[in-house]
Amino acid sequence: MTVPSSSSDLPSAPSSDPGTRRAELEDALAAVRARVADAARAAGRDPGEVGLLAVTKTWPAQDVALLTDLGLTAFGENKEQEGAAKAAELAELRPEAAPRWHIVGRLQRNKARSLVRWAHAVDSVDSARLVDALESAAAKALDAGEREGPLEVLVQVSVDADPTRGGAPVAEVPELADRVAGCAHLHLGGLMTVAPQDVAPEEAFATVSDLAARVRAAHPHATALSAGMSGDLEAAVAHGSTCVRVGTALLGRR
Repeated sequence: MTVPSSSSDLPSAPSSDPGTRRAELEDALAAVRARVADAARAAGRDPGEVGLLAVTKTWPAQDVALLTDLGLTAFGENKEQEGAAKAAELAELRPEAAPRWHIVGRLQRNKARSLVRWAHAVDSVDSARLVDALESAAAKALDAGEREGPLEVLVQVSVDADPTRGGAPVAEVPELADRVAGCAHLHLGGLMTVAPQDVAPEEAFATVSDLAARVRAAHPHATALSAGMSGDLEAAVAHGSTCVRVGTALLGRR
């Protein structure tokens, strides 16, 4: 069942005081983790099967640093330039941290070469041309010693095939997954989706869950299903999500 976040459920306007801000984030993180755990148990799943990706787009690196202090290790950014700058700043703020950076927004092919220098994963791959650009960029980065291993890729599914939104239409996903899996410098992690506004989350996630099973049958290592955000994570967990992407419920509204 989807439990949309009401304004009273969300963190209030963020404090500028680091100690107060840490307490705000700690409380919000506990609430999000409780929601995920409750959703998993309601679906007969182990809460440990569902990871949390903190979507930190537009939020400062100081917030990311505080979240690493609270034990989070995976962070999502929409734009390559913002993500690169934030990753560099976090490395200065918390040199001992080992975060995993994900791109979760639509990615332009001309950003691939710079992205592979700092990002661990691209969760929004939706075209063969982007796959080819990332493969070429990852190969060059590995040769140059700019990264240590393959780039993880999730194929983004567009349930409604709206061309103005990111994602590959359902019918194109298996072939796109095959293309990623055939690349020497990319690793097919699985699928990602965002429930469209005009489709019930339960319906959208059920469709993608079935598709994920088809992809896993062809590529057993592609076990990730990134689905669910602040307002619909319960429905996503009920349909097999292995990672929820949470921004507003964790960091608040600007």
